Amino acid sequence: MAALYLVPNVLAEGNWQNVLPAGVLPVLTNTRFFIVENIRTARRFMKQVNRDIDINACTFYEINKRTDPKDLPHFLKPLEAGNDVAVISEAGCPGVADPGADVVRIAHQKELKVVPIVGPSSILLALMASGLNGQDFAFRGYLPVKPNERSRELSALDKKIRTSRQTQIFIETPYRNNQLVEDILKSCSPTTLLCIAENITGENEFIQTKTIQHWKGKVPDLHKQPVIFLLG
Repeated sequence: MAALYLVPNVLAEGNWQNVLPAGVLPVLTNTRFFIVENIRTARRFMKQVNRDIDINACTFYEINKRTDPKDLPHFLKPLEAGNDVAVISEAGCPGVADPGADVVRIAHQKELKVVPIVGPSSILLALMASGLNGQDFAFRGYLPVKPNERSRELSALDKKIRTSRQTQIFIETPYRNNQLVEDILKSCSPTTLLCIAENITGENEFIQTKTIQHWKGKVPDLHKQPVIFLLG
C-alpha cells in the first residue's frame, strides 16, 4: 500500500548517519514524489544521503508560506494513484513546527496511509538536555515580534511556570535571538531557569541551563544561530 512518508532531516551540518535512521535511505532512494519546504535544499539533502538518486526523475512540490492552501490536495494526487510520497522538512521532523502538518491532515481526511520515520527533533532534544520538567511542557512556537507584546507574553509564561511548573519551550527567527534573550532577562524572575540550546547535534553544540540571574552578562552571541529556548 502506498504511503505518505514523513522523512526527518538533519538539524546541523555533518554526517547524516550520525543522527538519522537507516530507514531514511531506502525511502529517499525509492520515492519519486516529494513535498518539501525548499526544492534546492531538499535536493542537496537527498544527494547527501544517496548520491546515486536520479534527482531529475523526481517531482517536487513546495509547501511554505507562499503556497496556496488550495494546492495542497493536488500534492497528494500521486499517492492516491498508488505512488509513495515523502515529506521532507528543512530540519528535524516533518509536521512538528513545520508546514508539512497541513498535508498530513489532508492525507488523513482522504484516509491515506501516513508513516512517520524516527528522527531528531530539536524541541525534544533540547528538553531532554535541559534538566527542566519533562512531564509537563508546552511548545509555544514563536513569541510576539513587537517588544511590548513579547515582554507581556514572557511575563505570563513566567507566572505560569511558578504556578504549574510547566516547562515553556519556544523559538525565534535566528536574527532576532539576541533581542529575545534581552527581553527574557528583563521580563522573567531572577530564579526562573532558562535553557539555551544552540546548534543541536552540530559541531559547536551549546546547551546550558542557568537561572535568569546567572545568565546576565554571560549570554553567548546567538545571532543567526538555530536555538531552542526553554523556561522552567
